[in-house]
Amino acid sequence: MERKVLVEISARHVHLSQSDLVTLFGEGYELSIKKMLSQPGQYVSNEKVTVVGPKKEIQGVSILGPVRKGTQVEISLTDARTIGVSIPVRESGVTAGSASCKLIGPKGEIIISEGLICAKRHVHLTPEDANAFGVIDKQNVSVKIDTEERSLIFGDVVIRVRSDFASAMHIDTDEGNAAGISKEVFGTIL
Repeated sequence: MERKVLVEISARHVHLSQSDLVTLFGEGYELSIKKMLSQPGQYVSNEKVTVVGPKKEIQGVSILGPVRKGTQVEISLTDARTIGVSIPVRESGVTAGSASCKLIGPKGEIIISEGLICAKRHVHLTPEDANAFGVIDKQNVSVKIDTEERSLIFGDVVIRVRSDFASAMHIDTDEGNAAGISKEVFGTIL
């Protein structure tokens, strides 16, 4: 069986805790859905914040919903250099000891002491697809992406298996640009 999976580019975004949402947007505020994402129950909200580093800021960074237990900011390594921070490459949710930044919303601002990361490239798989592909949760694989002018093989891609996932690979904008992705593309898990 060929082990192909849809490749999606995950642009810079923020996940907020409920308390940080209140600080940034006001008491009783709820995120509103702009667009549903491929992962079930996940969405891009209409709300945006400014991410501030020591050198510069990035305005209009989308918030993904629903709210989470902890606030986390995912940007590319290029974004990190632009705003003047050094960030670790981590799996989403693994933020202990990561970088700090300020977030500014319409009603307030917060400084997160950790939670600013570059998300490690990963493949979400259902248990059924993982079984069919012969891979397991937390396994590191390589994924080949064929494009017209910049085909490449990504190494160090972590497999993430959960029954509430939709099967798709997520890479950041730097990685998508490196592969010259401009339309729908599928990667082959090697």
